[in-house]
Amino acid sequence: MRVCIVDDEPISRSVIRAVLSRCEDYEVESFSDGISALTRFRDVVFDLVLVDYRMSDMDGITCITHLRALADYRFVPVIMLTADHDRELRLSAVRSGATDFLNKPFDPDELRVRAQNLLSLRHAQLALMDRALHLDAEVQQATRKLAEREEELIWRLARAIELRDGTTQQHISRVAAVAEIIARALGQSKSYCRTIYLAAPLHDTGKIGISDAVLNKPSALTPDERVEVQRHIEIGAEILKDGDSDLIRMAYEIALYHHEKWDGSGYGKGLVGTDIPLSARITAVADVFDALCSERPYKKAWSFDESYAEILRQSGRHFDPHCVLAFTAGLDEIRRYYSDVVMITHVA
Repeated sequence: MRVCIVDDEPISRSVIRAVLSRCEDYEVESFSDGISALTRFRDVVFDLVLVDYRMSDMDGITCITHLRALADYRFVPVIMLTADHDRELRLSAVRSGATDFLNKPFDPDELRVRAQNLLSLRHAQLALMDRALHLDAEVQQATRKLAEREEELIWRLARAIELRDGTTQQHISRVAAVAEIIARALGQSKSYCRTIYLAAPLHDTGKIGISDAVLNKPSALTPDERVEVQRHIEIGAEILKDGDSDLIRMAYEIALYHHEKWDGSGYGKGLVGTDIPLSARITAVADVFDALCSERPYKKAWSFDESYAEILRQSGRHFDPHCVLAFTAGLDEIRRYYSDVVMITHVA
């Protein structure tokens, strides 16, 4: 345990040092002025500080006030050394952060006992703090494991959806990546970006409830078949509703609203503009862009640049203009990503 003495009287410092050095294996440092001590406090955390009230450069109350302003010294015990028995002075010392008092001239045995008691409390305090840090580390590790398991479950469910809709060729993985890039370009938090990365793959969850004949039809859909396909947003919302986690709540929003359009001409609830949840607006851009880039039974794949031109053309109509600007801001990263997954059919 480390003890600091702040007293401008050399004899007082020597006596305190001698008493404390004899009773325990304490490391003791002493200073003749408050300024030098405060400089040292910024580099070293002592476990007990003894401060004289009357000093030439600053009084003990001022010294303790500055000491308590340091984050590492909020709970360190402090003994005020004083020959003054004035009640108001003692109250002021307590308000500034003094833990205990020792009257001058002091009794060596009293000094030893008070110091030992406060250092015992400090030792217990440090043990509790160490335990708290250990528990916090355990909680963080458990939280990470839960997050990893959550992510694994999400991707397994996404793969099941992908297998159900056999023509997507990793469509959901690409939508997730592009949605995250757009969210980052919009200045969303790291937590939000991770959540949308995991929620976006579930945008077509409701396709589980659509018949194979309609879902994988190689030709144009009839009006009735188109209505059946559009039901996938309601089916997906039903599967994902009433979630407790931010991830599932966002996945519900995306599943229900990702076919809404900025101008209100989409399907679902007929929402307009910012009434559409941001997560759904972001995913709509990522979803349509990848659908354009992808080959389907009823269409050939568009080139990356052709697909991007269509996103720009639909800004303010199909898509939120801010999301399109964010897509443009992340365009180089998106292009590299699509190059890596061998999806580009033509690069100008």
